[in-house]
Amino acid sequence: MKKIFKFLLTTTLVFTTLVGCGTSGTNGTSGTEQAKDTNESSTELSGNITMNGSTSMEKLSNSLSEVFMQKYPNVTVTAQFTGSSSGIEAVANGTVDIGNSSRALKEEEKQKGVVENIVALDGIAIITHQDNTVSDLTLEQLKGIYDGTIKNWSEIGGEDMGIVVIGREAGSGTRGAFEEILDLEDKCVYSQEIDSTGAVVGKVESTPGSIGYVSLDVIHNATVKPLKINTIEPTADNIKSGEYVLSRPFVMATKGEISEQRPEVQELFNFLNSEEGKTLIEKVGLVSLN
Repeated sequence: MKKIFKFLLTTTLVFTTLVGCGTSGTNGTSGTEQAKDTNESSTELSGNITMNGSTSMEKLSNSLSEVFMQKYPNVTVTAQFTGSSSGIEAVANGTVDIGNSSRALKEEEKQKGVVENIVALDGIAIITHQDNTVSDLTLEQLKGIYDGTIKNWSEIGGEDMGIVVIGREAGSGTRGAFEEILDLEDKCVYSQEIDSTGAVVGKVESTPGSIGYVSLDVIHNATVKPLKINTIEPTADNIKSGEYVLSRPFVMATKGEISEQRPEVQELFNFLNSEEGKTLIEKVGLVSLN
């Protein structure tokens, strides 16, 4: 179900940097002329790219948009963040070019012609208030907290304090991935459901006894306490190795294959698969596929 796509270069998108660009030692082209050719190839690409979907992918989407528009000044990239399910629905309906989803696509979504393009991996970090004395949970303890079996931190080695269970709203990709991994679909007992990643962090920061789940990339600058799961810390290396079990794909879904999209959309995916794209992915706290 979770296939990692291969980015495709098509013959319709040929840049002057790929033809006739040599060194002065081979074809007489100077470094100045090479730079000119590169700049010209960047300005040849034009158009608009629209994205909608996961709030967890906001940091990646905004960084990607900014860097890509600097690289290609005649391309405009816009992104909205209304949740994974909304983004997939929008791309299925043809109202956006890319539907951002922080979960794998469902079979019924794929049947609408939507293609799952995994661009990065993300860990789901379990966070609690920074004063909480608990630092490690087993998967079973985590399930017990979210299905309502465990109601007090003292039951799992913490202080005598009620557990405030924070979750995301229905339709959230983070919630969908979290509940699927733990086999808790429609079984979670939430104290409060919140409609964005940042709001979950804020709620946990300000609420003693609370616990929540968020995208790994948002915890680095937050004053919350990430919990180990089965003694494993939520880090990029542990996600890539598979040791940290709470991980999920970041999907940029398209209606049809990447090779069927407009040139500017294809080039966005080509960029993500480049070394520059890999650096961007890792800079925002995600795990690259390369």
